[in-house]
Amino acid sequence: MNRRDFLALTTSASAGLPLLQWGEDTPIPIIDTHIHLFDTTRPQGVPWPTPKDRLLYQPALPDRYRKIAAPLGIVGSIAVEASPWLEDNQWVLDVAARDRIIVGTVGNLEPGKPDFRQQLGRFQRNPLFRGIRYGNLWDRDLPGQLSNPKVVADLGFLAQAGLVLDTANPNPALLAAIVRVTDQVPALRVVIDHLPQMATPAEAVALKAYEAHLQELGKRPQVYVKVSEVLRRVDGKIPQTLSFYRARLDEIFGIFGEDRVLYGSDWPNSDQWLPVDVGLSLVREYVTAKGRPVAEKYFWKNSVAAYHWRKRVPSQPG
Repeated sequence: MNRRDFLALTTSASAGLPLLQWGEDTPIPIIDTHIHLFDTTRPQGVPWPTPKDRLLYQPALPDRYRKIAAPLGIVGSIAVEASPWLEDNQWVLDVAARDRIIVGTVGNLEPGKPDFRQQLGRFQRNPLFRGIRYGNLWDRDLPGQLSNPKVVADLGFLAQAGLVLDTANPNPALLAAIVRVTDQVPALRVVIDHLPQMATPAEAVALKAYEAHLQELGKRPQVYVKVSEVLRRVDGKIPQTLSFYRARLDEIFGIFGEDRVLYGSDWPNSDQWLPVDVGLSLVREYVTAKGRPVAEKYFWKNSVAAYHWRKRVPSQPG
């Protein structure tokens, strides 16, 4: 990308224009690999968010998301679980079936449970079901479960089914567990969610172990990273300039490379920081400086490799 086209792109972004485009080239479509769907008006309610959360406690459904996403050039999304309730897997699939902006779902099942394989078989009959999320969420602890051979066997079954494991809320213990999981189940595709917001250990020994695990995961082609939850709150303020976040983004891209990073907004949870367009603007500025091929990988091509989703409307790439 030459300087003139880059300046045109960044000027368009600052003016609020929606599409990611170089000069006269066609726009780059965006697949958002991390949104949450829930309906706070259901009779049974929702396990998250709680009514005390005045910002998030409102229905988060595809029609509301579409109004935010479409002007930004987002043409498809992966809906990631927001509930440990078994039947909410089906609820999300039913909602997704009615709106083709959803190209896949990541459910919530617990490896090691007696009915895990039965329920996985049930949900994977729907081609929108792309995997499960498990790790550091809902009082479920992946690091503490890897000594259980049933858990490892079920993760192997997940891999055999061609489905993915999303890992929630990374910390040093979870990164170490992902190294162990991918040692024990090398065929399992793993997506690490929200790595940019993970706090770096302050203690020297812990920092060394963290860096070693991250470097090891960077060598494993089946491990992907969502560059999601990029924004941070510092002293009560949220920086909105790329310079504040560049070092962290450089670290992630440097370790995992251009083929294994994914865009995710974390909507509507992202509203705790700033609206979706602010976070998207930051990562867009960062990846567009690397050229169109890298931006295409980050914004949609790598998501196909990670999730094996299939397009549902002509505007979606693939």
